[in-house]
Amino acid sequence: MSRAVLSLGSNLGDRFGFLTLAVDGLRPWLVAVSSVYETAPWGVEDQPDFLNAICVVDDPARDHWAWLRLGQSLEQAAGRVREQRWGPRTLDVDVVTVDGVRSDDPELLLPHPGTLDRATVLIPWLELDPAAEVPGHGPATALLAALPAADRDGVRLRPDLRLKDS
Repeated sequence: MSRAVLSLGSNLGDRFGFLTLAVDGLRPWLVAVSSVYETAPWGVEDQPDFLNAICVVDDPARDHWAWLRLGQSLEQAAGRVREQRWGPRTLDVDVVTVDGVRSDDPELLLPHPGTLDRATVLIPWLELDPAAEVPGHGPATALLAALPAADRDGVRLRPDLRLKDS
């Protein structure tokens, strides 16, 4: 079994449309999808706000590399161009965790190193799985509680945007 947690983000063009494209591309393996949240940019701050969501997917035939390649193909389908690290993008699909897999390969670090300090990942993931654990780092609830309040408060639920029914 290869169950994975994937983080989706978009801050260019039709942000919700790009998240929908990703969810539709994941639909055959989709177990759950979070609500949509709007967040300020992280890293490079002079860019538009992001829409973010988390998907849980499962496919016994896929390993962690296959999830990475699928995420990259969805990014390409959305016309993503990599010009600047942490810069604006039509679609970002990150592999957050894959059950039972740890990786220190620079192309695919698992768990995703950004998970530990990004409320944009932790809040929607905890919505889907209140008992979520980040392998080697403990409960996601503890990681979220350790973040500054401003980081947590900057993740705003967008109840007007629903990926579950799209």
